[in-house]
Amino acid sequence: MNRLIEAGRKIVNLSRYRNEMHHPALKQIDAYWEGLRTEAKNSGRVPRRADIDPRGIDRALNQAFILERIAPGLARIRIAGMHLSDLMGMEVRGMPFTSLFTAPARRRMMDVLESVFEGPRKAEISIVAEKGIGRPALAGRILLLPLRSDLGDVTRILGGFATIGNIGRTPRRFDISGIEMAEIGGEARVFLPAGNRPVNRPESRPAPAGAAEGFAERPAGFAPPPPGKENHAGRARGRPHLRLVKSDD
Repeated sequence: MNRLIEAGRKIVNLSRYRNEMHHPALKQIDAYWEGLRTEAKNSGRVPRRADIDPRGIDRALNQAFILERIAPGLARIRIAGMHLSDLMGMEVRGMPFTSLFTAPARRRMMDVLESVFEGPRKAEISIVAEKGIGRPALAGRILLLPLRSDLGDVTRILGGFATIGNIGRTPRRFDISGIEMAEIGGEARVFLPAGNRPVNRPESRPAPAGAAEGFAERPAGFAPPPPGKENHAGRARGRPHLRLVKSDD
């Protein structure tokens, strides 16, 4: 759909929003990053984190952020403009970037982050917020651009997060409706939604064992109880087994 219906009355056409890089802030961040990449000192390579000067994206600081890679597929927010805090209704620095998304969308975002870091690649993601009481229609786009450390490895991301619509009651979390990825200096490839994962997604490293996000235990198989161990209701006798499951989601 190319429309957002807000409060049952206001209709916002999203086609123009997509075709114009979706927000002036994202356009400025992308142009600034590309300018750094083509400077003589970078020679077409991914810019360094140390190259970033906030004055170069002065009109986009409210929507800009910087992520730090902490594990395969996981990144935390190091610096964030006020728009992210407004969306979550709290300070977001130090939070995992995936905490801005619904549970089904987090694995997809982990795949995207790992592809940006490992490619390295550029990514642009279409998002739609969950709706509910006090939470009107809200959609937007995210821009992810890789950055090198002083050692030369890609461990940071310069990003932009822009939305269209009223924020309403916070926190607002988002589903992923589309993904566009591009090699550095190349053309974008579009990944259409397919369940909770992108089609033909780039290979990514598995999440570390025990990671809070993306961790799932295989279901246990079923075996009938041995003879003589059933009561009259057909249930196995003996001490019940309890298992404590802790989740930080």
